[in-house]
Formats: sequence, structure tokens, C-alpha cells
Amino acid sequence: MIIKSLVINNFRVFRGVHEIDLAPRINRKHQTTPSPIILFGGLNGSGKTSILTAVRVALYGRAAFGRGMSSAQYQEQLDALIHNGVGISVDKTSIQLIFTHSHNGIESEYSVTRGWKRGQKDKLVLEQDNSELSSMSYDQCQSFLNELIPPGISDLFFFDGEKIADLAEDESGEVLQTAVRRLLGIDVAERLRSDLAIYLRRHDAAAMPDNIKAQIEKLESERTSAEHAGVELANKSSLCLAKIDLITKDIEKTEQELSSRGGAWAQSREQEKSKQFELDAERKELERALRTEIEGDLPFALAPNAMKNLLSQLEAEKKAKQADSFNTELNGFLVELEKKLSFTLSNSFVALEQIKECLTEREAEQVKTDILLDLSDREYDQLKAQVSNQAPSSRKRFDLVRKRLTIVEEQVAAISVNIARAPEQEQLEIQLEALKVLNSHRTAAIVEHRDNTEAAKKKYREAIDYARKVQKLHDKHKVASTAEASLTNAQNTHALLAEFSEQLTAVRVKQLETEFIKSYRKLARKEDLQLSARINTKTFDVELIDENKHVISRKGLSAGEKQIYAISILEALGKTSGKKLPIIIDTPLGRLDSKHRNKLIEHYFPEASHQVIILSTDTEIDESYFSSDYLKDDISHAYEIKFDGVTKSSVLREGYFWERNIQQNKVVGAN
Repeated sequence: MIIKSLVINNFRVFRGVHEIDLAPRINRKHQTTPSPIILFGGLNGSGKTSILTAVRVALYGRAAFGRGMSSAQYQEQLDALIHNGVGISVDKTSIQLIFTHSHNGIESEYSVTRGWKRGQKDKLVLEQDNSELSSMSYDQCQSFLNELIPPGISDLFFFDGEKIADLAEDESGEVLQTAVRRLLGIDVAERLRSDLAIYLRRHDAAAMPDNIKAQIEKLESERTSAEHAGVELANKSSLCLAKIDLITKDIEKTEQELSSRGGAWAQSREQEKSKQFELDAERKELERALRTEIEGDLPFALAPNAMKNLLSQLEAEKKAKQADSFNTELNGFLVELEKKLSFTLSNSFVALEQIKECLTEREAEQVKTDILLDLSDREYDQLKAQVSNQAPSSRKRFDLVRKRLTIVEEQVAAISVNIARAPEQEQLEIQLEALKVLNSHRTAAIVEHRDNTEAAKKKYREAIDYARKVQKLHDKHKVASTAEASLTNAQNTHALLAEFSEQLTAVRVKQLETEFIKSYRKLARKEDLQLSARINTKTFDVELIDENKHVISRKGLSAGEKQIYAISILEALGKTSGKKLPIIIDTPLGRLDSKHRNKLIEHYFPEASHQVIILSTDTEIDESYFSSDYLKDDISHAYEIKFDGVTKSSVLREGYFWERNIQQNKVVGAN
């Protein structure tokens, strides 16, 4: 297939008609085949992706936007593609794609024209070798195009360079399985086998007794009913999911409104009030404890120096009073002693004088203290115990209670602010009631979804059970039908096809594996060259294996590595299938580092296909890549897309960003 030209009219940012020549050209002498690359350059928002979108919409219509799109959604997508520039009043657009394609061994030129007006369904005109296929309806034309290039395959040839990395994370494997089966021809053998199975079933049935036929018809009828019921329930389940999503959005909206009106404060109002009550009670208890300490021994701890001086004074007074008491007792004893000695000793006078003199000297050496307080010994001991032991303990308790009281008072103040912020319950009654109803509806929808899902599963299981019973009856009475030679041959062919399909798959997958490894090693960095690959013949999942034979998780790869991985698969598929399809790549180098970029520029773009349309910014295919050292010889021709901020539209000019005077930068096909 070669895309020869694309004509877009009032499509997205392109105002008026733009006819773009996309056929690869021969530019130099002695060049035997055209250069494959058609390069588009444009800054972000200029319209590069519009080129890719135009090709996909022209070929696939609704399928270009993905699966499961309703007619209304498709119409919205089409309306959004109509050019909406300054001063434009034409509410219609069209795309024409002209390409050559070999179908059933015959090459023809096809022209696909898809046009639509705002709010109206699109029209599709298909021409083959300049003859309109007018006998086909819209759906038949679309089916014909889908047969030429199946949408599942086109995803792997017309792609966004950044988004193609998602293929590496596609755990379902659906895209890769479809592409591998169709590109490698495996689906043909399986389709033929399936057709033979239908043939055998019919002839088996024809040779069966009437009562067995009746049983089979009854089972088939029940299987069909069960399948229809299962589909209906599955649809209801899907509707429930959509309903749940809608209700959830309404709940989020109501919660946001409730929050904006202070709903969060209101919800905690009662809790805050309860907490405030507890804190008030604790505060009163703490204040009582503080008063108890103040009325007790705490004052003795507030003036430690004064208390120390007081105890010293009292100690001195105690000693002084003891000395005075002793001296008084001693003087009385000396008077009695003098009387007794004057009768027994002649010189007692001298001895007594000596004793008095000694006592006088001792008394003179004693410290004199004024008795100011005159406390008793009991009172002194009690005061000393209060100052030395009880007062410090009281001070510690007082400090702990005071600190806790400070915290409690701060919490009470904060809670009071929160309570003041909270609106009254009545002010939020409407939102709260709406939230209550929505939650109730969502719960009901979830229950309904669960019930429908379980019921659908049950119906599907019943359908499978009926199908098994039918197959069992067919197998039981197969002998009767083997009498016919044609039926025997068909049965043998059916079995042979199963074996052939299995062996073909193994062979083709092995080829694909070899091509993938070759491509990956060509595009990967040197440090990744020790990696190998293994492809599952059932799921077609590609596993990367490191030098220690461990499977590498693709989720652990960087975005750039995933892109290289996906592109390696695409190149391997293209080479293994032998199909000649063009490749269109939008944003080819967006997430790649310099090494991966060089690898892709040198080893992928020039060899990827016979026609490679690249939609690039000036930082991806830059001046150095555009030079003769890299892509220059492989570029057929190039276009630059320029966006005009005044008219809000883009034009195409031949040449690339750094090319000068190429055909005087002629505007391409604009009216």
C-alpha cells in the first residue's frame, strides 16, 4: 500500500483546501527506488496530529476514535474536527485519501472521500480505479475499508510515538494478539477450521436420528436464550456502572458544596462540644489543685533564701537557749560546791576562783544570739520539715498542674473557635438530606450492578453448559455421519488444520521472535544488548530476558525504553508479515534520550517501510538529523506546517525548518 495524496478541506487548524502529495519520490540520479520518508515539521499546536487524524478518520470513521462510541458521541467528535478559524462561516469539512493497495493479488487505486456538515452524519464515497462503488451502502463501504486495512492492524502502523509505548503495558494483549494473528496469517487457518466445524456440525446433525435432532434443537434454543439473557443482563450491569459513576459525581459535587458551607465543621460540632465539656471539667479540677497547693506548703518554696536565713536564725536561737540553760544550772551547782568545800578544805577559795575563771572564759567564747522568734523545739522541727521536704514537693506538683492548665486553656480556646465556625445543623439540612438520598441511591445501584453481574455470569454459565451438552450429543453420534467420504475428509482436514494452525503459529512466532531480537538489539543501547526475548505462542506476549535468564518486568522500563520495546515489536511484525503498509508516526522522538534517538534515526526510520510519514517538531528531527549525515538521503520530500495566530489557521509549505528557497516555499494546495 502506498498513500499517494491527502486532501483536507476546513479540517481542524487547516482552513480551505490543502492537497498534500505523499507519494515517495526519486530525487537523485542512479536512485532505483524512491526515498521512503515524507517529513512534516511543525511546532506544537501547528497541526501535525491533524494529518494523522485525517488519515485515520478517512479510513475508519467512528472506529478511528476507539471502541464503544455512540452515534451522538461520534457526531460530537466530527463536529469538533470542523475548522473554526477567524471569519470562517463554512460549517462543513471533508477528507480525501488516495492510495494504492493490492487486494487478492490485484493492485488498484482507491479514493476514499469522507465529508460532513456540522450536526449531520458523515458521507462516505469510495472509488476504485476512478470508478465509484456506488452499489455499496455506507456500512458496506466501511466494511470494505476495514477488510483492506483492519483497524486492529492500523493501530500498529499509524501511531503516536509517545502513546505507542502503552503497547508495552497492555496486559490484556488484545492489540498484539489481533495484529499478530492477522499479519502473520494465523487467523486464516483458524477461520477455515471454524468454517469446517460448522460444516461438520450440520452434517452430523443431518445424519442423526430425529429424536437426537430434537434434543439438539431444544438445547440450542435454550443456549441462545441463555446467551441473549446474559447479554441483556450484562448491558444492564454496564448501565448500572454508568449510573453509579453519575451518582458518585453528584455526591462529590454535593460534598464540595457542603464543605464550602462549613459542612466539615458542622459534622464535628457535637464532638467538639463534648470535648469542650470534658476540658472545662478538667480545668476546674486543675484550678482547685492549684489553690490547694497555694494554701499549703507552696509559699515556703517561693522564697528559698529567706527560708534558709530563717532556719539559720532559729538554729542559732536554739543553741543560745541551750547554752543559757546550761550556764544557769552550772552557776547554781558552783554555789553549792563552794559551801561544801569551805568546811572541808582550808584553801578551797583558791580552787573555786580558778574554776570560776575557767567558766567565765568559756562563757565569753560562746556566740551571743538575740532571741527574736523564740520557737519551741517542736515548732522548729515542724517548720524545718515544711521548708526542707514538703515545700519542694508542693512546688513540683504546682508546676505540673500549671502546665497542664495552660494546655487545657489553649484547647478550650481552639475548640471554641471551631464551634463558632460551624454553621447550625438547620443551615445544612438541604445538602445533608441530598447527600443521604444520593448515598442511598448509590448503594441501591451497587447492589443492582452486583445482582445483574452475577445473574449475567449465571446465564453465561448456563449457555456454556448447553453448548457442552450439544457438543456431547454431536460427539456421541458422530460415528453415524462418518459413512460419507466427504464428511470424513472434512473431519480429517479439520484435525489437520488444528495441527497446521499450531505448527504455523510456532513457526511464525519463532520468526517474529528472531526479528524482534534483531530489531531490539539494533535500537537498544549497548548496555541492553545482553537482553534476549521470548514470545508466548498462546498469548503472543513478549517477555524480555536478562543475562541471568530472569524475566524483566516491563512496568519497570522507562517511558523511552518502552517506546523502543514497542517499536521493535512493530518492526518485527512488519518484516515477519511481509505486508507492505505505510507507517505514520506522530511525535517520533518525544520521550527518548540522545542515544535512543540516534539509534532510531539511523536504524529504524530509513528501514521501517517503503513509505514512512513522520510528523516532527524542530527539536525531534532537528537540523543535524535533517542533514546528509543522517536522514537527508532517505527523505523523499518535506513540508513545514506554519500556524498563523491572526487567522487561527495553518498552512503547509514545501521544505523543512532549515531549508531555504525550496520552490520558494510554495503554499501547498491552499485556496
